Amino acid sequence: MCLTACQGRRTTGSEAVCDSDSVALPTLADLTLPDTMLPSAAEAVTFVVELEDSDQHPLSDYDDPYADSDAVRAFRKNLLRNADFGGRVEGTPDTLVVSWTFMTDDGSGKTDLGQWGGGSGWTGQPLFSMGLKDEIIVGSLCGKIYFIDFETGEQSREPLDAGNTVKGSPSLDPYFVNNLYVGQGVSNHNAFGCEVFDLNQHKRTWFFDRDPKAWRSWGAYDSSPVVAGGYLFWAGENGSIYKYQRDHGTLRRVAALRYRVGGAAPGIESSLCIWRNYGFVGDNHGNILAVNLNTMRPVWRYDNHDDTDGTVVGTVEDDGQAYLYTACEVDRQGMHGLSHFVKLRAVDGQRIWEQTFPCDRMDFGDKILDGGMYCTPLIGTADCHGLIFANICRNRAAKTPGELVALDTSDGHIAYTLPLHGWAWSSPISFQNEKGEMFIFDCDAAGYIYLIRGRDGHVICSQHLNALFESSPIAVGNAAVVGSRGNGIYKFTIQ
Repeated sequence: MCLTACQGRRTTGSEAVCDSDSVALPTLADLTLPDTMLPSAAEAVTFVVELEDSDQHPLSDYDDPYADSDAVRAFRKNLLRNADFGGRVEGTPDTLVVSWTFMTDDGSGKTDLGQWGGGSGWTGQPLFSMGLKDEIIVGSLCGKIYFIDFETGEQSREPLDAGNTVKGSPSLDPYFVNNLYVGQGVSNHNAFGCEVFDLNQHKRTWFFDRDPKAWRSWGAYDSSPVVAGGYLFWAGENGSIYKYQRDHGTLRRVAALRYRVGGAAPGIESSLCIWRNYGFVGDNHGNILAVNLNTMRPVWRYDNHDDTDGTVVGTVEDDGQAYLYTACEVDRQGMHGLSHFVKLRAVDGQRIWEQTFPCDRMDFGDKILDGGMYCTPLIGTADCHGLIFANICRNRAAKTPGELVALDTSDGHIAYTLPLHGWAWSSPISFQNEKGEMFIFDCDAAGYIYLIRGRDGHVICSQHLNALFESSPIAVGNAAVVGSRGNGIYKFTIQ
């Protein structure tokens, strides 16, 4: 590891001397966050760390392997889960055009949890792979992984059989670029868990379906795995967070964290947000947990009241500190409650501010729809610097079942709210123009897509489709790609 970067370097005897314009480079040790367990975790969290060998397997670096590519290989693209995807438009756009629609199978098979159909659900974000043909890769509720030519919307290669319903977002390894990681969400009467597909061989080459040491029995993986510091981290709904070494087409587990809070082992549906050697995750009991990824030990815990499925988003702000944003659902609170939207300091979990939104659950007889936040918030950039945006499911607690909210990142006050036609689990994305103006693309469960001026919430245009949007979109150039519960995967061009 190089300690300093020098121009005009000279030596005097055995000592290296740098000119005055030298810039000291931080070492890995300088950037490593402390291996401590703060009282918030020590007093509430019972845990074990299982190591497969005697090596602690520390992270090799803290660079973001997803950051410098136009490809989208992970949920929300990067380790902090805060990417704007590089969406760009010219001038002031005013039109949303359906460039193509790809139809998946209908997935007619029934599961123990009902019939899921085709298309994609929550979180269901597509991936964007660049090559001889730019491809969209999307996991479907029908149990297949589809490959779609980004330009034409035609199938670019045969789909892969995932074996079971896929609700979450697959990910591509940024180094072993033919490793596709897929988590299964519901068993179609098969063993279910997580898997690796080798895209060179175009087949499944690794599968993990049951962990007998897990502290929770439900074996789904809606969480999207991510590579950091040379390892793959994958959280499960079985109450475990796994650390893997990777190779072509396969994984080898090196460590697992199991934890309980208040005697219960929560499941994890959100995806790990990572800053340096800390990982941050929300679980279905409302815990926000920070984990030292070098040792896999908990660092701090924040109680955010209720089920937290939306992925925590992180950012390093103007003061040089890293902060986290997240909000909970209304689930365990009962039929009426509050979605608690919080800003936390990443290093120690200290709450900076809290904003609350009254939300209801809705009873449809055979199903109850929870309220609150399912999305991953969008950090404002350009002329929206200092704002954060999120979709909140208000249901019957407001005039419309869904709202896009804009909050000030400094103190959490509400800059504005925008009523949506339906409840919204999808995560908003942004596009910028050459004048530094930010525009938001959003969608809801009533089948509406929206193009919104970010600074004031003005709806520039909207369009209604015969679809139900739960999935999160991606931005590629001036296009948005998103899947729906109605079998369709759509590419929208913003003009």
